[in-house]
This record gives sequence, C-alpha cells and structure tokens, in this order.
Amino acid sequence: QVQLVESGGGLVQPGGSLRLSCAASGSIFTRKTVGWYRQAPGKQRELVAVITSGDSTNYADSVKGRFTISRDNAKNTVYLQMNSLKPEDTAVYYCNVPLRGNLVERAWGQGTQVTVSS
Repeated sequence: QVQLVESGGGLVQPGGSLRLSCAASGSIFTRKTVGWYRQAPGKQRELVAVITSGDSTNYADSVKGRFTISRDNAKNTVYLQMNSLKPEDTAVYYCNVPLRGNLVERAWGQGTQVTVSS
C-alpha cells in the first residue's frame, strides 16, 4: 500500500538543481519529524535531511549548505530543494518518518531517481 509518494527526480548536470516532493497519505505530517533518505547503487540507505514539526532541520555533512528540507503542512508535503548537485548525489531518494536508530514509521515507497551526470 502506498503511504508515501516521492516525486521530482530526474537527470541533471553537475551544478544543477532539483526539488523533490514527498506527499503523505493515511495520516498527516504536521506533528511529525520527516526525513529524506537516499540509496546509491551498492550503498546502504542513508539519512540526508530531517525536519521537525517545529521546522528545525538537520543535514548530513555531505549535503549541508546545498540541500534544504522544508514542509507545507496544508499540502501534507515535505520538500527537498537540491542545489549545486554533484555526481555523488546520484541515488534513489525516499522520505519517511524516523523513529530511533534506523527505524522508520512508514513502509518505504518507490522513491524517486536523481541522476547527476555530465
């Protein structure tokens, strides 16, 4: 069952930008912390950005200063603005609700592919 729907990925050149969207179903995100994750080929899924219900944010060092996570509670959507993209950012991007450690609240969606290549 689809509970989280990611969109907005695509193919961009290094230095380009994309904005990813995460739309929730079943329950709203208003009072929850939401995270963006990514999984590159041959690598484990990693958390790259989180936003709390109070709009506090944290980022992985690899994306800090380049990515911005935000939310629109009226649309039940969380965004990831990705600027100055690098080939190393190539991955499938997912959103979820982090609990503790590597636990997440929702089932994983299909994600959205981001490819950064010249």
